[in-house]
Amino acid sequence: MMKKSPWFIRNWDTTIGIVSMLCTLLLILHYEAPPPQDLDFNLQALSTDWAFNFSTWELNAIVRKIALGLLAPQRFMEEKQRADFVLKYLDAINEAKRLTQEIERAYTDPEIADPDTTTQEQQAALTRLRDAMARQGLIAEAILGEQVSIIMTQNGFGILGQVFPPVSGAFTPLPYMLVISPRNHIESVYQRALVTGLTAVEQSSIEEAIESALPDYSAYITSIGGLAAYPAMLLENSSIDWVADVMSHEWTHHNLTPYPLNLNYTRSAETRTINETTASLMGEWAGQEIIIQFYTPLLGRNKSLPDMLILPEQEEQADELHFDFQNEMHHTRVIVDQMLAEGKLEEAKWYMELQRRYIVAQGYRIRRLNQAYFAFHGAYASTPGASGEDPIGPAVRQLWARSATPKEFIRAIAPVTTLFELESILELSKF
Repeated sequence: MMKKSPWFIRNWDTTIGIVSMLCTLLLILHYEAPPPQDLDFNLQALSTDWAFNFSTWELNAIVRKIALGLLAPQRFMEEKQRADFVLKYLDAINEAKRLTQEIERAYTDPEIADPDTTTQEQQAALTRLRDAMARQGLIAEAILGEQVSIIMTQNGFGILGQVFPPVSGAFTPLPYMLVISPRNHIESVYQRALVTGLTAVEQSSIEEAIESALPDYSAYITSIGGLAAYPAMLLENSSIDWVADVMSHEWTHHNLTPYPLNLNYTRSAETRTINETTASLMGEWAGQEIIIQFYTPLLGRNKSLPDMLILPEQEEQADELHFDFQNEMHHTRVIVDQMLAEGKLEEAKWYMELQRRYIVAQGYRIRRLNQAYFAFHGAYASTPGASGEDPIGPAVRQLWARSATPKEFIRAIAPVTTLFELESILELSKF
């Protein structure tokens, strides 16, 4: 009897993908342009106790993926079964969050004398649910990865029926991101991933410590929805629309790894904004295609997104009677940029705090609004908002709209690293 080949031989394309991505991991974990050495040293020292350990996470994730690869039970499911499995897993995420919130409310309610005893039933249910999710999550991740791969292959990204690198993501508690910007203008000069599970009190304490030590800089700590490690780190979220977007978004970062747009990611804010806007547009498009092809029969609806390859003739005017978050953030960013250009740092600080309180009153939970907030969120410019009047987002969207296919868009933008290069391509595309 012929001896069966080892798993890594039988799945050679997957093995090559994993090894390649591990070799380029330092390129994929995106950070901003390195600041001057003294600033870098001080920020490293101030945040080192909270730094996220990528090596441990990466090792655990790879071991889990290899273990699943030995079985790959999703191969024996029909397409409808696969989609249904993913939706049921996302329902479990939602139930886990509900149970967690019930337990947390009991511990914060002063009228409950013994919250541990009161929540015994919920705690037991949550433990059972988490045990089941630990097994089911690997299969759901694999199915979603294969669905993204199918969409990308159908649209010209595959070679011999296989996209590179293989699509891979993992549902996991995500690190928080520390972002630093100078106070006199908006620019991300430092980013660092911090440990998971930071409370609002801990976030504020770290921010205040940094700003006290470095008064010329603003600090902002934010949660994130995904991170382009390999496998991609995905926040637990019960929305299939959101999950499909984020997995496609992170794969776009992986796919751009050998190109100038990714290789120069850490060298300038311009390159980072082009890169993140590109991934956002790809994620929105591919996420929509995944819903249409795999989930519409189960959901009974299409994903409510416009055709991203069509550029509207003009932006729709916001209804004055309806609060528009993106429009309000755009307006705020424009005013803040003007104040900072005039050297009105204290006025800008108080204006941002007044705007934050107004936006919170409209139902949007913004814990902190400062230069670092705009530096981080302004890089994701697939739609107007925190980027203000920055021309990079509109330029990337213009190239997307002029591209016949997503593949053509990626081919055109992959070598681009500056706004000047992007505008040059747009000039040439007029003819």
